[in-house]
Amino acid sequence: MRTRRTSKIFSSAYLVVVLLFIYLPIGYLVLFSFNEGKSMTNFSGFSLKWYENMFSNRMMIESITTTLIVAVVATVVSTVVGTVAAIGLSKAKRILRSIVLEVNNLPVMNPDIVTAIGLMLLFISIKLQLGMVTLILSHISFCIPYVILTVMPKLRQLDDNVAEAALDLGATPFKALIKVIIPQILPAIISGALIAFSMSLDDFVVSYFNTGAGINTISMYVYSMKRYNLSVNSMSTLIVVVVTLILILVNLIPWIKDKKAQKEEP
Repeated sequence: MRTRRTSKIFSSAYLVVVLLFIYLPIGYLVLFSFNEGKSMTNFSGFSLKWYENMFSNRMMIESITTTLIVAVVATVVSTVVGTVAAIGLSKAKRILRSIVLEVNNLPVMNPDIVTAIGLMLLFISIKLQLGMVTLILSHISFCIPYVILTVMPKLRQLDDNVAEAALDLGATPFKALIKVIIPQILPAIISGALIAFSMSLDDFVVSYFNTGAGINTISMYVYSMKRYNLSVNSMSTLIVVVVTLILILVNLIPWIKDKKAQKEEP
């Protein structure tokens, strides 16, 4: 009994240490985004001046806007393409599915530098000028594999008889896809979209090699700074807040729908 209690205490302490290791740097960053002074180690007082500096910095606002545009476009396109590809693979022959999934794992396993240089050489070889278009295309290319890997396990859990029953009852293949298959795999699609969004938002190496002059993402802007500015803390804090709100909404909306459905049931 005592051994079990000791093991439980040790497991709880270990979990707390791991969570502190993960989230303490983020909390530190958020705290010093409100620091009145320029020090990154001494908190001298509460102030919003770094947020004011951030919104008055044209280059920083442009980098945030570019990052969000690229992330949203890449997320939408990669989610649609990845979901359709995963559904198609789930109906394909086993050998073909295995081969395609192994190929799909290559961009995930490859170092970012290999993917970045490969895409850059591809764009140059087809004489596509590096710029916003190549930046978006490169983000779409490395986001699609993550969506496929997220959606495929959920598709394996589906009962094929449900879709076949919809077809037997007169539904077209497209209607069966929209009304039967997608609602069942929607949580996996949302998870894949969130992963794609975070991967695009976080990327530096692929963006650095596949964008043109005058186009900066957040990571590229921070890399090009000659001197660290606490406005970066403010920008990072806003990103953390936005991502947290998105995660809360994604988890809260299905819970509200379930509660509403339970109330409507007799």
